[in-house]
Amino acid sequence: MSKSITPLQILQSLSEATAEIVSKTASSVVTVSNGIGSGTGIIWSTDGYIVTASHVIGKRTTIKVTLGNSKSHEAKVIGRDPYTDIALLKIETKTSKPIQPGDSQNLKQGHIVLALANPFGRQVSATQGIITAVHSAIRTWGGITIEDTIITDARLAPGYSGGPLIDTHGNMIGLNTAYVWNRGIAVPIKTVKHIVESLKNEGRVKRAYLGTVSDTVRLPDEIATQEQVNQHSGVMIYRVEPDSPAKKAGLTMGDVIIKFNEKNIESIDDLHLYLTSEIIGKATKLQILRGENLTELIITPNAAAQ
Repeated sequence: MSKSITPLQILQSLSEATAEIVSKTASSVVTVSNGIGSGTGIIWSTDGYIVTASHVIGKRTTIKVTLGNSKSHEAKVIGRDPYTDIALLKIETKTSKPIQPGDSQNLKQGHIVLALANPFGRQVSATQGIITAVHSAIRTWGGITIEDTIITDARLAPGYSGGPLIDTHGNMIGLNTAYVWNRGIAVPIKTVKHIVESLKNEGRVKRAYLGTVSDTVRLPDEIATQEQVNQHSGVMIYRVEPDSPAKKAGLTMGDVIIKFNEKNIESIDDLHLYLTSEIIGKATKLQILRGENLTELIITPNAAAQ
């Protein structure tokens, strides 16, 4: 006869598993100091690249990074992207334990996550929570809207910015950037990868700017199945910035973008994918749903400010 597992054993097993995950990831978490305050960074690769939050470094060109062995190094700022709150640093030393990227595509509300930080250069601290929302747009205190974020109830104390949000395998699924309304805000790893590559190659992220706050929305079945639509989701406009390309094109709150330059737009990720430097200043066709009516507009994106 098999012996039943007691609630105490389940709790002990969960506790040990959580501690093991933190221990596994801790050596990839570093301290980032800007001379006034400090935050957290993540070892991205063995050749010395470090990822952190853009607001942690501000506009400084050199930063101090302290690794888990307590050794400090001067880091060069390779580039920063305030629109996703991501910055890339480089130290001239080999690093032994880069973070293991996970998958942010299939995250669900209720998934357990851990947020790690090391703002004081002593030891890694951790908090636990669950994902409360995905694909959310958040407006920061600096007036910048970060779209497609992961929202958790993991408490982020000062200094957690720039640290990793990890899953139950110890893999990084997001970059922690803020704690507002009693919720932790993280940029998904898919976005982090894209931004890091752009910063490595060009030192900045070139992107087109529409001037909207928007998010993925599911279309009602009676609209989604129409021959001219034939898709189950789009990107709804929640706000249009004054004097923006979106305002000039006639976009308004409640419009749902379904095609951009003849390409299907079914999520906010799709829209971001096409907001490249190639379309800056070029008249671009936009297909939207306004109520139940399909409408075409022409929008000319600006270059996003750096």
